[in-house]
Amino acid sequence: MNRFCLPSIIIFVAGGVAVAEDWPCFRGPGGQGISSETGIPTRWSETDGIAWSVEIEGEGWSSPIVRGDLVFATTATDGGAGCRVLCLDRRTGKTRWDHEVFRQTTGRKEGKNSYASSTPASDGFRVFAVFGDGSLAALDHDGKVAWTNREIRFYGQHGLGTSPLLHEDLVIVSFDGSSDGDDKKLGWQKPWDRSEIVAFEKATGKIRWRGRRGLSRIAHTTPVLHRDGDSVQIVSCAGDVIQGFEPRSGSLLWTVQSQGEGVVPTPVTGEGLIFTASGFEDPTIRAVTTRPKAGSAPAHIAWEEKKGVPMISSMVYREPHLFSITTNGVVTCYEAATGRIAGQRRIGGNHSSSPVWCEGRLYFLSEEGETTIVEASPEMQEVARNKLPGRAQASIAISGAQIFLRTDRRLYCLGKGN
Repeated sequence: MNRFCLPSIIIFVAGGVAVAEDWPCFRGPGGQGISSETGIPTRWSETDGIAWSVEIEGEGWSSPIVRGDLVFATTATDGGAGCRVLCLDRRTGKTRWDHEVFRQTTGRKEGKNSYASSTPASDGFRVFAVFGDGSLAALDHDGKVAWTNREIRFYGQHGLGTSPLLHEDLVIVSFDGSSDGDDKKLGWQKPWDRSEIVAFEKATGKIRWRGRRGLSRIAHTTPVLHRDGDSVQIVSCAGDVIQGFEPRSGSLLWTVQSQGEGVVPTPVTGEGLIFTASGFEDPTIRAVTTRPKAGSAPAHIAWEEKKGVPMISSMVYREPHLFSITTNGVVTCYEAATGRIAGQRRIGGNHSSSPVWCEGRLYFLSEEGETTIVEASPEMQEVARNKLPGRAQASIAISGAQIFLRTDRRLYCLGKGN
């Protein structure tokens, strides 16, 4: 598990003592979409169950993160040119600071993407943010810019959607773009060798290593750490490949072929397996193991399934099940060890946000702003539906018995106030 995406425990005294788990990066502690919080709300509306809400200027599909009593978000203003990092007071929603860290030249992107789609990450001292042209910024929690790095000049036919992974003293970002030359299909529909994973020093922003993929295609997945015994690897998916990298050097350890381009779902891990979705062309869920059998490769496919494949939303693993949601709102429950389908349910809506597991329930936020909550079981019995105005593609965050939910215009804190 990521050392710097581990939850910090903080204590609030307000008529009692509450223990809060931080949500410090994309998909929370460990990057798996799992919360250990209790007392999480299941019902809210536009007029009830809201601790606070604030308007967010500009556009950004990055998810909010929470560290202690601070909430961080990113946005792009002035048509995407202004790259901003915001810090809010988690108890009141008031802005503590709002800084433009640099300006970027906007390139092509898909309509569902934005110029601030990358979720920031915090180690408790600094917050690290990536924007659409590949530039990075690090700020301390008082809003002072510690460094910026603009060496990576990213272009992708879809735009940029990956988020940073923090590991020890490194900020790790995957750059799976495509050519901005005459042949725009290169790297997008045609494999190329220009994609890479880059590790930046947290203290200075200098590049420590660049891990090259070999032949691959466009993707937006966020790297995750995979622990198997004493082994720690960076697992990252791109078009046509699922790969493992050595964290200290960036050397490529293994590659498993997985045909598809425009890969968005971030992998999840469990039971010694890495669960992935292949993207467009030949949508397939693949479970990969790094436990070699006699005569097998260092990593190989344990099982495959073509039903219920998510195209945008990441999956959730909670022993013994794996859950996915399709863009048109079909939830599938799999036996994680075998890939056998244990149940399916249509909840409706259009889905880009990644689901979250908490207290035995799954929270699915649709693009229409409706959160459907179901029991995390093969039956997936519905618990509640809650609607807020606006379009929603960012994934929710959970911390301090509260839900932080972002729409196209507002950031909501749901639950009791502190």
